[in-house]
Amino acid sequence: MNALTRAERALVESTEPAVTFTLNGREVSAQPGESLLKVAQREGFDVPHLCYKDGLAPAGNCRACMVEIQGERVLAPSCCRYPSPGMAVQTESERARRAQRTVLELLQSDMPEAGYTRHNELDQWSARLEVGKPRFAPRERVAADLSHPAIAVNLDACIQCTRCVRACRDEQVNDVIGLALRGDAARIVFDMDDPMGASTCVACGECVQACPTGALMPARDAALAVPDRQVESVCPYCGVGCQLTYNVKDNRILYVEGRDGPANHERLCVKGRYGFDYVQHPQRLTVPLIRREGVPKRGDFVMDPDHVMDVFREATWEEALALASGRLVQIRDTHGKRALAGFGSAKGSNEEAYLFQKLVRTGFGSNNVDHCTRLCHASSVAALLEGIGSGAVSNPVMDVDRAEVVIVIGANPTVNHPVAASWIKNAVKNGTKLIVADPRRSDLARFAWRFLQFTPDADVALLNAMMHVIVTEGLVNQDFIDSRTIGFDELRRNVAAFSPELMAPVCGIDAQTIREVARAYATSKASMILWGMGVSQHVHGTDNARCLIALALMTGQIGRPGTGLHPLRGQNNVQGASDAGLIPMMYPDYRRVDDPDAIASFEKLWGMPLDRQPGLTVVEIMDAIGRGEVRGMYIMGENPAMSDPDAEHAREALAALDHLVVQDIFLTETAYLADVVLPASAFPEKTGTFTNTDRTVQLGRQALLPPGQARQDLWIIQQMAQGLGLDWQYGSVADVFDEMRHAMPSIGGVTWGRLQETGAVTYPCRAEGDPGEPVIFTDQFPTATGRGRFVPADIIPADERPDKDYPMVLITGRQLEHWHTGSMTRRAGVLDAIEPDPVALVHPLDLADLGGQPGDVVTLASRRGQVSLYARADAGTPRGAVFVPFCYYEAAINKLTNAALDPFGKIPEFKYCAIKVILGGAAPTQSSYGGGKVLGA
Repeated sequence: MNALTRAERALVESTEPAVTFTLNGREVSAQPGESLLKVAQREGFDVPHLCYKDGLAPAGNCRACMVEIQGERVLAPSCCRYPSPGMAVQTESERARRAQRTVLELLQSDMPEAGYTRHNELDQWSARLEVGKPRFAPRERVAADLSHPAIAVNLDACIQCTRCVRACRDEQVNDVIGLALRGDAARIVFDMDDPMGASTCVACGECVQACPTGALMPARDAALAVPDRQVESVCPYCGVGCQLTYNVKDNRILYVEGRDGPANHERLCVKGRYGFDYVQHPQRLTVPLIRREGVPKRGDFVMDPDHVMDVFREATWEEALALASGRLVQIRDTHGKRALAGFGSAKGSNEEAYLFQKLVRTGFGSNNVDHCTRLCHASSVAALLEGIGSGAVSNPVMDVDRAEVVIVIGANPTVNHPVAASWIKNAVKNGTKLIVADPRRSDLARFAWRFLQFTPDADVALLNAMMHVIVTEGLVNQDFIDSRTIGFDELRRNVAAFSPELMAPVCGIDAQTIREVARAYATSKASMILWGMGVSQHVHGTDNARCLIALALMTGQIGRPGTGLHPLRGQNNVQGASDAGLIPMMYPDYRRVDDPDAIASFEKLWGMPLDRQPGLTVVEIMDAIGRGEVRGMYIMGENPAMSDPDAEHAREALAALDHLVVQDIFLTETAYLADVVLPASAFPEKTGTFTNTDRTVQLGRQALLPPGQARQDLWIIQQMAQGLGLDWQYGSVADVFDEMRHAMPSIGGVTWGRLQETGAVTYPCRAEGDPGEPVIFTDQFPTATGRGRFVPADIIPADERPDKDYPMVLITGRQLEHWHTGSMTRRAGVLDAIEPDPVALVHPLDLADLGGQPGDVVTLASRRGQVSLYARADAGTPRGAVFVPFCYYEAAINKLTNAALDPFGKIPEFKYCAIKVILGGAAPTQSSYGGGKVLGA
């Protein structure tokens, strides 16, 4: 079932009685809001329809679904006609059938002889109603538009049903596709009648999925190929957790379709729909590799796939595993348990995360285990655990449609969480007031009721000023504060000094606007806050999140549908990996490693004594390597040589290790520094569970076999565990999940069989049969007192401020087409064709001041390094700042970023450091990507 609009939901939830009427001589009932077409479908009657599609508003323009209503002079389109009591409807009368066939025949007359898809709905309906060869002359043919890397436009097959228009404008709200002109001159256009490749299309593919005839299709011939099988799975990219279907032939994915999952209801973005062919890239690792004797590991390496075998030699699995685990054991026994560390992956499954952290804690003997949550939402989780006792979101993203006011701060969901952004845009169209707060103006800002483009690094000033308004104007929810919180008096005293008038020059937002948004948030029946890494990736990231939590607590905007706090998760399983204990201070289900009860529980479960001391975090491990305290590492699916701040320092640290084992699908920048490289399974090559940003545990199913000698990640982890002396006997993924659910009360009611049947369960789900809880904190918080805690925050400046030598600010993040460090998406053909080159987004006036133009090479330099890349004019970037994605190896922007840590979340300050911009420099080259040689061939 597709997501309902507010109007549709009101009808469904209404107490209006069912309508009884006659359909083809049969007495039937229709629910409120149910059209004649929907009733006919439910009752098993075939009514042709082309412009109608579930999830899209009915248009009634194709006239293929005409039915006869007794007593009415004209036929009626059943997709947008609703029954009334006593109505008599005929869908198969001679008059109705003649009209239906005539419409299909007219449309068929314009179809090209060679079709573009096997799923042409017009052909299917024509065959079903036995429509013969058209008697009418066709219109003049239209040339194909093949200008877009992802989507082919074949308007000679267009029947102007407008499904693509509604998918683009009403569903995804990208507003690219329109219908121009009138009469027989009417036609589909993109923007101002631009070629699709030159339009603002973001290649979500919703129009392709909606098109009934193949007028819009994938730019390859995949849609005409017949798949061997279809495999239901989930998307391997961001934390939204879209469900999808892989169409597979000869162990290759032909194309991907959106599935009706709880988070996406068939919607996908460009990465989910087109970013799948990386699994067949010629640079896939297919055999274990061992570093050749005498080949040095350099932190300033230049990765060249054509010379990989000069650095590594091929090995058998037996040799590679023996060396990988044997040297780790040697380091552990010689230098102590804390001389080893492990980085797991938020791209892997829950089962992989669980076994990986268990391996480190029981095989290495310490808690030195972490993953990329340290680099994205560690500060958010620290503040949430401190304030409300849980690091998870309170409400699903889709609750935005139940909210009257939504704040999106420090996030760019149209780029990083596109399907989630579509629900936000849908909510705005349904009447929700959207407040967007960010130093950069994103596409979402055009939908905002108020856009707050505040000064970078001024989050606390803005948020405290909003709380000042709410307190001084008496807009707090005193009953909620008294019954469900502690610490409000201290917070009230703190915000007294943060009036909007005093903070306006600090945060760059005028006092009146601050007052307006504060009042709107506090007084609405339901307000919701969503945030991203623009909030968390600061030395004051925990303070930023504390302020957001305080806003929700003081107004009682939590614990109900349409309210709450939602930190948008960056990677597909960062929520699940954190839940499973892939963090240095927490066991699974966020039980502290220094808590005696938790220690006793896991010692009993795992059958051995455990370390009582919290482990080191990602950046702390890199520093500990420099001090000689950490000497060996096992890294699965992470790429710290690209993702860590001050990347040169991270690379030098990794190169300095006595022994580094990397388990991955490509020879990443990190793997290039390894002593042993273990070829692993890509996402479509494994079965496991993944937990999305909504706390929904979903089942991903294996669609492909790994190439060559590459092995399943779970198998590799277990082999490594055996080499470390652990006697693990897991027969299947289901066995690992069963142990997990017994170790984690939050998912105790989720069985493997239930996931196979339903595909998704939202936790908390503590007992078998429980439905799960999409909205939590309804009665109390999971703290010792059951109450939420206010934690005041003062202004703490960024660790490094601009000065005369480095006068500008660097902001880093992601871009729509590429994800994380780019190791997957830059090897996906469509995605890399859309965004092939590293770019720096600079305000047009700043670029003009440099004497440059869009496309010029610019060099960015900080106190830690410099990179050269291409300038792109972007009016959404504030003056004095530059935004750069961190996915480009040839312009690795994390060489420049600051490793200064938030003292609570231990997260680096990715979102702010001082730089200078110089016009010119060496053009970046893509030496590490592209065709490459087949490793191990």
